[in-house]
Amino acid sequence: RLTVRQLIGRLGGGRGHRTFAGTPEQVADAIQHWFQSGAADGFNIMPPVLPSGLDIFVDQVVPILQERGLFRREYAGRTLREHYGLAIPANSFEPVPQPG
Repeated sequence: RLTVRQLIGRLGGGRGHRTFAGTPEQVADAIQHWFQSGAADGFNIMPPVLPSGLDIFVDQVVPILQERGLFRREYAGRTLREHYGLAIPANSFEPVPQPG
């Protein structure tokens, strides 16, 4: 069983990614600090073990971020297009009406 220091050493070495480790509150604190200081405007979560590491993050860290207003509770739309408020493009396969 690795210590937190050993885990960070294994994950952080030469990969070019910022690694956060700690309690859910400590991880949420680090994410909040980076976001609010303008050091990051989003994060790619790369847990050390899949899928359980992602489940732990979603179940334990995301609710803290939601309580702090840093992570949405739901999307604005049902689709990505609706979420970003994008218009539906014309159907390029729809027949063009012919005059006469």
